[in-house]
Amino acid sequence: MPRHVLVINPNSNENVTAAIDKALDPLRTSDAPSIKCITVKDGPYGIESQQDSDVAAELVSETIRSSDQNVDAFVIACYSDPGLRAAREITHKPVFGIAETGLATAIMMGGHIGVISILPDSVDRHWAYAKELCLQDRVVADLPVNLKVAQLVDEDSVASKMLDCGKRLRDEFKANVILLGCAGMARYRQDLEDALEVPVIDPTQAATAAAIFSIRLGYNSRLRGGRP
Repeated sequence: MPRHVLVINPNSNENVTAAIDKALDPLRTSDAPSIKCITVKDGPYGIESQQDSDVAAELVSETIRSSDQNVDAFVIACYSDPGLRAAREITHKPVFGIAETGLATAIMMGGHIGVISILPDSVDRHWAYAKELCLQDRVVADLPVNLKVAQLVDEDSVASKMLDCGKRLRDEFKANVILLGCAGMARYRQDLEDALEVPVIDPTQAATAAAIFSIRLGYNSRLRGGRP
């Protein structure tokens, strides 16, 4: 029986969805579950504040509820992980937030994590989430490129700013792995890794790979209601 991973972009920016979809091509093999990327068309154009994240969380829940019968695992492709806990109450299928999975992957790849974010407000939310996950001591720094999600399509400018942040994280803060703090940065991962010569984690790739892994091994999601 065919298996399916649904990757949900909670913002309404189709350019971000297209970049995510292309970045996931290496995970599309003949024997792998299919990967479908969708855009939440009623979502914020970019998730750049807590308010945006709260709005997106409701829409993610609606999307998962309506798709549950036809999907084997879900990925929430926003670094705020909007609606992650609610999603795990809605479905028994595995649900992966890209921030949670990205941080876990970065720990395995280096452990001294430098995060590249879009805006200063994003940095504050990222630190709060890292503390919630008890991982704040594994993040050495989180630096913003000071660009909105919509501006991430300007490849020359974005690549330059990301490289500057990456060099600071590596050289000044001694990060030995870089984690991209926005799903819209997916297209820059490989070039950044080549330039910095340290692992660069695209969290959507990491979360989708984990989703495929969970399907292949037949994992069930957590028990509803929190701790068993």
